[in-house]
Amino acid sequence: KEERIVILETENAALHLKLAEYQELARRSTNEVLQLYFAHGQQQKLRRSSAVIQLHGAIKKRLKQDLKSLHSFALELSKDFQRQCKTYLYRVLTAVQGIQLQNEAMQMFQIKAFDLEQSLQEVTERYEKEKQKRRSLHNSLVELRGNIRVHCRIRPLLPFDTAAGHLISQDRQRNFSEKVVYAADDETVLVKCSRPGHASINKTFQFERVYNASESQDTVFLDVAPLLTSLLDGYNVCIMAYGQTGSGKTYTMLGPQLEETFARSREDDSELGIIPRASQEVFRLISEKPPGSYWVEVSVVEVYNNEIFDLLAKDSCGKVLGVKRDVVTTREGKSDVPLLTYETVENASEFLHLVNKGVQLRVRHPTLVHAHSSRSHLVVTLTITTIVSGDNFGTSWEDEQTSQRLHKEVSCTFPQKMRDSKSTSSRPSSPAQLEATEKMKQVKTRLQLVDLAGSECVGMSGVTGAALRETSFINRSLSALADVLGAIAEQRPHVPYRNSKLTHLLQDSVGGDAKLLVMLCISPDQKYLTESMQSLGFGTRARQVQRGQVRKKNFTVLSKAK
Repeated sequence: KEERIVILETENAALHLKLAEYQELARRSTNEVLQLYFAHGQQQKLRRSSAVIQLHGAIKKRLKQDLKSLHSFALELSKDFQRQCKTYLYRVLTAVQGIQLQNEAMQMFQIKAFDLEQSLQEVTERYEKEKQKRRSLHNSLVELRGNIRVHCRIRPLLPFDTAAGHLISQDRQRNFSEKVVYAADDETVLVKCSRPGHASINKTFQFERVYNASESQDTVFLDVAPLLTSLLDGYNVCIMAYGQTGSGKTYTMLGPQLEETFARSREDDSELGIIPRASQEVFRLISEKPPGSYWVEVSVVEVYNNEIFDLLAKDSCGKVLGVKRDVVTTREGKSDVPLLTYETVENASEFLHLVNKGVQLRVRHPTLVHAHSSRSHLVVTLTITTIVSGDNFGTSWEDEQTSQRLHKEVSCTFPQKMRDSKSTSSRPSSPAQLEATEKMKQVKTRLQLVDLAGSECVGMSGVTGAALRETSFINRSLSALADVLGAIAEQRPHVPYRNSKLTHLLQDSVGGDAKLLVMLCISPDQKYLTESMQSLGFGTRARQVQRGQVRKKNFTVLSKAK
């Protein structure tokens, strides 16, 4: 085995020698191969460089040709650009000259327009002054003649105009929700009257003031406010809303109190009607007078089915409920409601609170024309008692000494309800005070705010049963009102005030003892054309009434303190 190992080692050494020889041989072969690859690469580079040189020469030659052609094109383009620049420059200069001429002409037109605008403004101012002067003269003429002021308000088309009236005849449904009543100007109403098979006819109606559908409650009250000043000057005032059902009478007088509570409607001053605005204006005017010289009371009644109900009357528990009252004629020929409840108020909030109580008791019933149709006439009366010293009557009511003396003397001269506190009234304690009390004078003026129930066409409203009876009484009372105005206009010896409780209640206001304003409320829809024409005819007849000059209330000397 040892000999075998030696032999194998010897063979192994020989094999290692051969392996070293072969590795050297492989290394040399590899070097040769690398040298061959390097030589081949050098040869390829030489070939490529020669091709590149040839290609470079060709490209250079082509570039020279292109640059030459491009240079010639650039020269032509430059020449063409210069020609175009000259052309456009000429056009620009021409346009600038034209603009300068136009600017000069524009300046001339602006000067002329400014002159015309100034002339138009001057003419407009003159027109407005003449218009105000004419209106003032007309109002003076109305005052002297005792005419009734008639204002007309056209409401906008409302959603229920298209939803209501499904019982209307087919002829009237044909022009559903077509507007036929317009405000031509602030004094003229234009009505487009058309019948099947006939040509359309335009009719016009003239009133003291006409309000279109877009005019606000503020605008309406601005024309009403001057009448309220007459209250403190010793005149009675009556403002009455007249029109068919659904024409906007209650909205005009109270505001949107049907859609939401009256208290919430008072929050939005822009939506307030004539009644809340009038109360605010009256108390504002009173606040400018000497303290203690005015005493304000309010009553709220409704005329329902030709019966008068006191809406401020209370039962034994103090709960407000409508109590039936009657209207009588006094010895002086004035209308009076015995036992009518009068509540003393000291500000507009108290007034509106009482009016709200009354409105909540007012009878309403839905019809096909209006979902909240009022079924009674609402009469809100605000009575102002003016107190003035006899020595100062006719001179200066606002004298400071007089106001101080009045403030002291009133507390011992008038009943409990005039006083701010609930304490008992004291008697005059000295002869001087008693003498001053005897010289005190007072006058009572009334502001009546009337929201009449709407006239109805039974076929259109679709009422039956009790509602039909209500409609009959409403139409009869409005007809009685028209008869009264007709009798006054024709100067008949007998005026039928007692034909209706409404006319009997409003006898003093309608008969000439008050400055009367009738607010016509008109629905512009085609299907209400007959009712609108009836309302406009009523307003036209009312304007023609001459009642004689409205008399100022005389002061009455008060008796000694009670």
